Amino acid sequence: MKLSRRNFLAWAGIAATGAIACDLFDDELRVQSPALIPEDLVSGRDNWYATYDSSTPGGQGILVRVMEGRAKKVRGNPRFPTNQGKQSVAADAILQAAYHPDRIAGPMLRTGPRGSGQFRAITWEEALNRFNAAVDTNGNRMLLMTDGRCASFARICSAFAEAFGGRHVAFGGAADDAAYRAAVRDVMGSGNLPYHDIAHAATLVSFGSDFLSTWGSPTSYAVAYGKFRSGDYGPRGTHVHFGPRYSMTAANADKWVPIAPGAEGYAAMAMAWAIAESHPESPYVQAITGEAGPGALRAFAPDANAGILQIPDAVLGGQSLNDFFYAMAHDYAAHGGLAIGGGGEAAAYSNGRFNASAPLLVNYLMGNVGHEGGLIPNPDDPISSPSPVPLASLDEWRLIAADIASNATGLVIIHSADPVHGLPAGVGMADALRNEGVAIISASPFIDDTSVMADLLIPDRAALEDWGDDLPSPMPGYQVYAVQQPVINPLPDLDPRSFPDVLINAAADLGRADAMPAESYEALIRANVEGTLGADFNETLKYGGWWNDGATANTQSPSGNLLNDIVNMAAPAEMHGSGEFQLLPFAHNTVLDGRNAHLPWAQNAPDPVTTVAWQTWVEINEQQARGMGIREGDVVNISTSSGTIQALAYPNPGMPPGIAAVPMGGGRTAGSEFATGRDSRESGNVVSILAVAANDSGGVTWSGNRCTIRPTGDSMAVSKMEGGYTSREVGEHPAEQVYKTTSGEEGGH
Repeated sequence: MKLSRRNFLAWAGIAATGAIACDLFDDELRVQSPALIPEDLVSGRDNWYATYDSSTPGGQGILVRVMEGRAKKVRGNPRFPTNQGKQSVAADAILQAAYHPDRIAGPMLRTGPRGSGQFRAITWEEALNRFNAAVDTNGNRMLLMTDGRCASFARICSAFAEAFGGRHVAFGGAADDAAYRAAVRDVMGSGNLPYHDIAHAATLVSFGSDFLSTWGSPTSYAVAYGKFRSGDYGPRGTHVHFGPRYSMTAANADKWVPIAPGAEGYAAMAMAWAIAESHPESPYVQAITGEAGPGALRAFAPDANAGILQIPDAVLGGQSLNDFFYAMAHDYAAHGGLAIGGGGEAAAYSNGRFNASAPLLVNYLMGNVGHEGGLIPNPDDPISSPSPVPLASLDEWRLIAADIASNATGLVIIHSADPVHGLPAGVGMADALRNEGVAIISASPFIDDTSVMADLLIPDRAALEDWGDDLPSPMPGYQVYAVQQPVINPLPDLDPRSFPDVLINAAADLGRADAMPAESYEALIRANVEGTLGADFNETLKYGGWWNDGATANTQSPSGNLLNDIVNMAAPAEMHGSGEFQLLPFAHNTVLDGRNAHLPWAQNAPDPVTTVAWQTWVEINEQQARGMGIREGDVVNISTSSGTIQALAYPNPGMPPGIAAVPMGGGRTAGSEFATGRDSRESGNVVSILAVAANDSGGVTWSGNRCTIRPTGDSMAVSKMEGGYTSREVGEHPAEQVYKTTSGEEGGH
């Protein structure tokens, strides 16, 4: 092809150097308006690049449409085995991360008081000199704080910290799911999370976890759920959900069974009792219960735990609890049912490991572990890079804060971790980082509540501009290695640098090059593909990764002590503080725990249940709200023993009495106006008022707090898509019948 000016400019701007286009759409041409583009840069040709989005739970393979050097559209990669061409609601928002007006353009140095957000631009030469000097001086007292990414990113970060005698810790936020991970290790003997084969299941029972919104691998599970519901592999599947909140998952179930907060483990064990009683001859039941038979589960008979479960009478339909569970388990077992859940909200109580272990036990009782339509163990990681760096526990974060405050830690390097916003205020992280005796460097591309404390900003590239790799968690039952390639270059007025490459180069400058696993971030990923996997690098980029559906895990029989171990950890959930409401925070569908709060498309996506956007709301029972004189949009104070935030009331006829459900992600105080520009009356950080209390696996008990709700006398409009609901005008909502006793008084929790 002749190299004309037109061809040269078009190719020069088409994408990041070396990006490999996906060949799925080679026959497609897209012409966009040239009104604002010079005529000789309009080729009318789009290119689709396969890459990976690790910002969503479970991750997802994506295709990015690039025209004239600009990323225009994100869609799911139909070849990628987990999401199979679908994408999460928040996927498009990664385009905004690349073109965001509030990105840190280049290195900056603090000029005002710590936390003031006052910085001045400096050159990369000065920034890297300051970075190297800080590491050279305080390397043995260095804390490298990142998010929970694994594979090459984690390997480089850990190698860098170890090379200088420092420490690398990963921050998973309040919702780190520590108890579920611990339960999988205990019950299944593996550090890799199992995959729930929903698509091939005939019946499904879930316990607490909102797997269709934010838990596990929601994009993958939503794809499978669609096949489960449409009957792609058999009759249309039926689904029962046990949980205290009317979540996205509860809303999609055939039957939602409201239970008391923290009772998910008891509901699962009640199901286990019913399965054992209805199928005592099953070899799987006998393998679990031993000589005691179904009697080994007698303590979990539903009638014996009615006070813990607190299932409303209207749901039981006149049946006893034992009969209710027996009938459900008989149908469930007859169709080879699948149990899912126990993590997320369900694991965030003092008894989190019990709540997470019990659903796994149900699958072993059914004998569907390792079988199609059941619980699929995942194999070992396909590459030699480490698994995710263990997420620091709540107690560790308290010690970290104390070390920073006392100067035991001399240098803190932060990348995409925001513990100031994501941990209870009582941990003291914000106060610790105000210690001027500690040097703080942030490599995050955006300002947040933690990076605003930095002395030096060395912004990383956006995901669409940089290399990366990941091991989806959970994998789909076989080995998968995802690759992220740079598909665009940064805009001309931006000058970020890849953080892993900054670490590699700094180690070389300071004489520690031998400690690093490769000469560059790209080289390490290439070595994984070509060396460890023996695959072609360019072909891997075209597909968005590498996978081998023949590389599966062997199914191990449960240990003989499995039932006893779970029985011994059974205990009702402990609640912290007092008040008439049980506070139930939950991860926002798109903003998650606040990490996407700076992205307007994530903020603007309506909550799938309430349709509220941009605001922090509190869902409370409609009748209870009426009795308190609270209407929709009233500003209320939500108070725990650890603090108070404000939120907008959202009376909900489907919310059980005595429960206050509040989304995470609000209340950011630093950074983009999209995250911080809301009135405090409609944007509160619910994590900040949680008790500093850990569950039995070290995670934050973010579901185990009591609170009071008091109207302030103020009100605001709720930003939502749905129309108003007022029972005074349209009559009682049918869902309200669930929470009434025969005398007409409010019942339930």
